[in-house]
Amino acid sequence: MSVEAQAVPGKQATDPIVPGTRRSVAALRGAGLLLALGALVLIGLVSVWVGTRGIPFASTWSLLWQPDGSEVSVIIHDYRIPRTLLGLVVGVALGLSGALMQALTRNPLADPGLLGVSQGAATGVVAAIAFLGVGSVLGQVWFALAGAAITSVVVYVLGSSGRKLATPDRMVVAGAAVTVVLYAFDSAVLLLKPRAFDQFRFWTVGALTGRYFDVLYVVLPFVAVGLLIALVLAPSLNALALGDQMGRALGVNVGRTRVLGAVAVMLLCGAATAAVGPISFVGLAVPHVARFIVGPDQRWVFAYSMLLAPVLLIGADVLGRVLGAPGELQVGIVTAFLGAPLFIALCRRRKLVML
Repeated sequence: MSVEAQAVPGKQATDPIVPGTRRSVAALRGAGLLLALGALVLIGLVSVWVGTRGIPFASTWSLLWQPDGSEVSVIIHDYRIPRTLLGLVVGVALGLSGALMQALTRNPLADPGLLGVSQGAATGVVAAIAFLGVGSVLGQVWFALAGAAITSVVVYVLGSSGRKLATPDRMVVAGAAVTVVLYAFDSAVLLLKPRAFDQFRFWTVGALTGRYFDVLYVVLPFVAVGLLIALVLAPSLNALALGDQMGRALGVNVGRTRVLGAVAVMLLCGAATAAVGPISFVGLAVPHVARFIVGPDQRWVFAYSMLLAPVLLIGADVLGRVLGAPGELQVGIVTAFLGAPLFIALCRRRKLVML
């Protein structure tokens, strides 16, 4: 069955898609993208407006474009805007890496942590705090990126060892094994070094608060490169969805596609985790919502995931500020509460499919 045929409900493989139908489907999908973009702009404005300190919306809007150096202006420009932009970048990275992971492994329950990238980033932070005394968020970001990169290489080497190629099943098993080992190492270090645990627990909860433009500048290039790789791979992933043999028949270099896909996941998930800590369920849930809206075409799934994921992440961050007032709930906690019911619903479905 062709990808185009599967994208239209009720369409059989032998039924041609008339040009008018294809244009109408594309128009609906494009309109949906515009709605998602509008929702992202709206939630971004709400994020700049809402916080532990109440600021009238009129003042927020005025100071957004004309900062005057006042205390309220500093709150908006030095705290809330960087926090919102970081939520945008991290949301794009998590949503896209989740969609890419599910496409690469053909596993509808895959998330960005499946290859051990998140745990590798956590190990980098643990090592930096425990053995080198790194206490700043900016310093920890670099070690988290290094941990994610090294873990990705180790998982790929283990998954491709022997005479067989690095198939999705072998990569998942290798990622699970490495994750368990790294988790045990992190637990041992944190138990032996209580001071390291005190610092690490603020990173591991997953939070946008306390991150400023310097962290955003560090992770943005990694996310940009990963995004470009993922978008280039989208047509090849559509072919691989039909199976490796069919993908090769359609001219896809299966090995290269998987390697580049793993690199993209490492860059996207590694940068996001390094910046704000591990945030669960965003990369798992959003691609399913995107496929429900647009079908299995990875080009559209990637586009929708890039917009819907930051809407969810920034919205969860705003919700945490409202529910936790006068303090706030960290965004990692809120996304866990929002994503857990969806995860349970996915597991209880009789049949989970990627197409």
